[in-house]
Amino acid sequence: IFHLFLHTRKKMGLLLLLIITQCAINSIKTHSVSKPNIILLMADDLGIGDLGCYGNRTLRTPNIDRLAEEGVTLTQHIAASPLCTPSRAAFLTGRYPIRSGMAAFSRVGVFLFSASSGGLPSEEITFSKLLKQKGYATALIGKWHLGMNCESSNDFCHHPLSHGFDYFYGLPVTNFRDCKPGQGSVFLKGVQKDLVIPIQITGIALVSLAVVQYIGLLKVPFQALGYFLLIITISLVVLIFFFYHFQHLNCFLMRDHQIIQQPLSYENLTQRLTKEAMKFIERNTDTPFLLFLSYLHVHTALYASENFRGKSKHGLYGDAVEEMDWSVGQVLDVLEKHNLSDKTLVYFTSDQGAHVEEISSAGEVHGGFNGIYKGGKSTNWEGGIRVPGLLRWPGVVRAGAYIDEPTSNMDVFPTIVKLADAQVPSKRIIDGHDLLPLLQGKVTQSEHEFLFHYCNAYLNAVRWRPGNSESVWKVFFFTPNFSPEGSNGCYDSHVCFCHGGFITQHDPPLLFDLSRDPEEKVPLTPDTESRFYDIIRVIHQAVDNHTRSLHAVPNQLSWNNLLWKPWLQLCCSSLFQSCYCDYESGGSPLQVHLG
Repeated sequence: IFHLFLHTRKKMGLLLLLIITQCAINSIKTHSVSKPNIILLMADDLGIGDLGCYGNRTLRTPNIDRLAEEGVTLTQHIAASPLCTPSRAAFLTGRYPIRSGMAAFSRVGVFLFSASSGGLPSEEITFSKLLKQKGYATALIGKWHLGMNCESSNDFCHHPLSHGFDYFYGLPVTNFRDCKPGQGSVFLKGVQKDLVIPIQITGIALVSLAVVQYIGLLKVPFQALGYFLLIITISLVVLIFFFYHFQHLNCFLMRDHQIIQQPLSYENLTQRLTKEAMKFIERNTDTPFLLFLSYLHVHTALYASENFRGKSKHGLYGDAVEEMDWSVGQVLDVLEKHNLSDKTLVYFTSDQGAHVEEISSAGEVHGGFNGIYKGGKSTNWEGGIRVPGLLRWPGVVRAGAYIDEPTSNMDVFPTIVKLADAQVPSKRIIDGHDLLPLLQGKVTQSEHEFLFHYCNAYLNAVRWRPGNSESVWKVFFFTPNFSPEGSNGCYDSHVCFCHGGFITQHDPPLLFDLSRDPEEKVPLTPDTESRFYDIIRVIHQAVDNHTRSLHAVPNQLSWNNLLWKPWLQLCCSSLFQSCYCDYESGGSPLQVHLG
């Protein structure tokens, strides 16, 4: 009995030791996936075909490719919108932009001016807000493009610091051709096109009034005529003043709430953004941090520093891509220097596909390459929404893995919120899904059975990944009219639009199977696909369910919210000094508000 007791006690001791060891291992595993640092790297208008890890053989992107080698490559990663503003709103909130009012019913689908009143609503919950509540240091460096002020030039209701970021260094709007002298204008063609007819009508009306006044058919009060002429004159003067000073009024660099450079200087700009990112990391080596490094590359106006200019095989566009890749390498190096690589999830993407219509006045291609995929920015063809998706986290995320399941940039929200031990909001619909089970190989199929593709506020297409099939079905309810006909974009208007004479409606919808036809070359028909009407029926039912989940919200991209409002204009000197300052080399900025 005594020997039996000793043997039993020994076995119990071993069992207890095993339990303690397993608990310790589980604790380490839990700790390893709990509250990591988060680095989100977002390019602007980068084509999926511009990177070596997605098949490019002429552009040098070794640092971005390194993320693919050491992490997971998503090959069907989808932007929630093919335009900057709505795509970024969806990224930050994990929700389709239509839910937050960040999708336009008008032709213009993005913010154009720093003194517009629209923006990401304060009641929206961003991942930066939730991570900040969990003790994360949070920073946005680079492009914002989600609004600035609401009612006065210093309420900063839409500012990054009002959406959970502790620190902001970057551009409140975006990088326009108009920001860089000699690079042309994104507005000129549109202004010329839209103003010619109104000016002609006004001119004809004035001449007609003068004629009928002269021959006595109608007596027009000179006072009324004078007021009419005054209004027209003032409107033209304001318009001319605004576009003449566009660079100063809209292209400036901020640190937190202060303007530090107005207008923006492109000299070593990527180096400055990179330095700010590295300094932020080094300030927070002992604190969990969220860094959103939102590059200006490769949106036009294109630029590159002296070290990269003229070095690529693809002109200035290629130079810009390779400079951005250098910046990514600097960020990865500073992580290694401070032994943070294993504690940091790094994500790289683009806000939408390449802008294929971007061609300089000299005829040089300034837009990127979307690989085999059709169309580009502003369209929901695959070239406009299928973007790079790279995630690296050594020891947690599989290295060198490829995932060809539908995923979305909205998935980043629930993924990093859960990793930070924060609560995903339960009282609002979150359209993204946690990526970690897919990244770790615990599941093999995406949680996205359906993805809804909006062109501004109009439902344009739907993607369906059935659980019992390898097919990925995609239907289009309308498609943009490419111009010139037969081309791969809307070159005559610079971007494609979403309604009226700019589109062709389809009834029944166009149907593609992306698993067999990723280039979207040949629409399926009832003759070529026996399940055609069944597929359409299922997708229509999904659309009905999705539509019922939407609620009316204020339209942040209405004309009233888009237009330039002088009282919201930020200026670091005075209007008479053309809003000029440069505090990048030292000094304390004095903010002047024109409200």
